[in-house]
Amino acid sequence: MAGVFLKDYEIKVLDEDDLLFANHLKNLGIQKNVALTLTYLLNVEEASSREIEIGTGLRQPEISLALCYMKSNGWISGRLVKVNRKGRPMHVYSLKVTLEYIFEHYEEIVYNNSQESILKIQRVKDFLKNTEK
Repeated sequence: MAGVFLKDYEIKVLDEDDLLFANHLKNLGIQKNVALTLTYLLNVEEASSREIEIGTGLRQPEISLALCYMKSNGWISGRLVKVNRKGRPMHVYSLKVTLEYIFEHYEEIVYNNSQESILKIQRVKDFLKNTEK
C-alpha cells in the first residue's frame, strides 16, 4: 500500500511480578488504578497515557484519575511531545519521586487515621466516665 508508513514501536506490559507488586500496593490501601499506574511508571523512564493504558490494561478514565491523583501529590511530571508535524502534541509522564517517598505518604495517612481512631475511642471512654457519675 503506497503512502502508508508503519513504524515499530515497543510498549512495555506489566508481567506477573509487576501485577503481584501492584496487588501488594493495593493491600496497603492504594487505589487499584494508582497502584497499576505507579507500577508501570516504575518500570519505564516515561510513558504516555496510551502506553499506560496498553501496559496496565486500565481504561483511559482510570488512568486519568490515577495521573491526576499522582500529579496533585507531586509524584509525577509531565511534558508535551510532538508526535509528528500534524495533530496535537502528546503528554508523557514520568515519576519524579522515589518509591520510598510514596511509602512515607501512605505511612502518614495510616498514622493520621490511627490517631483519629484513638481519639474517637478516648472520647467514648470520656463520655462513659462522665455518664457514670
